[in-house]
Amino acid sequence: MRVMIVEDEQRARRGLYNLIASISEEYEVVSEASDGRKGLELILTVKPDVVFTDIRMPYMDGLALIKAVKSMGLKSEFVIISAYEQFETARQAISLGVKDFLVKPVTYEEVEAVLERLNEREYRKLKDSVKDLEKQYPEAHPLILKALRIIENNYAARINEEYFARCLGMTKEYFSYLFHRDIGITFTKFIKNYRIQVAKCLLLNEGLSKEDIPYSVGFSDSKYFYKVFRDIAGVSVSEYLKNLSRY
Repeated sequence: MRVMIVEDEQRARRGLYNLIASISEEYEVVSEASDGRKGLELILTVKPDVVFTDIRMPYMDGLALIKAVKSMGLKSEFVIISAYEQFETARQAISLGVKDFLVKPVTYEEVEAVLERLNEREYRKLKDSVKDLEKQYPEAHPLILKALRIIENNYAARINEEYFARCLGMTKEYFSYLFHRDIGITFTKFIKNYRIQVAKCLLLNEGLSKEDIPYSVGFSDSKYFYKVFRDIAGVSVSEYLKNLSRY
């Protein structure tokens, strides 16, 4: 799990860094920032899995940082660390989807428990993301829902926009338009993301070797698979497997 710390107090920032590093090698602090504005810039660059952020910071406070990241559609989870246990702050944090709030000074046990919960949530989200695609897009056009069923059952096959246009009885251009309109991204990007999500799930299955994964999810070139995996996951397959060692 790739972790980032946004904290204006250097001693607190260094203390949290050392604490996280001492818990497990699977938790890697990939970046640090001393204020919210710099934190936002780094989040856009490194795309961490989880961000530990203080509330009161110069230039941009923690809640503003979380709002900015959420508005951009980034998937980073947030853990708030604050010297003040205030109801209004907690209420706003909950409204932004923040599920963990720690009061300074944080302890080893508290941070370890939070990281374990985040790992478990990520695992559940991963499993859920590759099943019941129709339920994830209930407002989509019936033909796009049919396409999602086909993808879910045939992601390893040679499927492209021309294939779906023939199956659904429409032009490639109209299929592309409907898919992008209802799903929010292009078909090409969706199928790449979906195959990598399936690959992540398969990597949890010890019965399938790492070398077989690319071909099991529809890639004919393993080098291209590894490139796409890193682009989408933010880490290499080997790094991802290292992070999954607890499972």
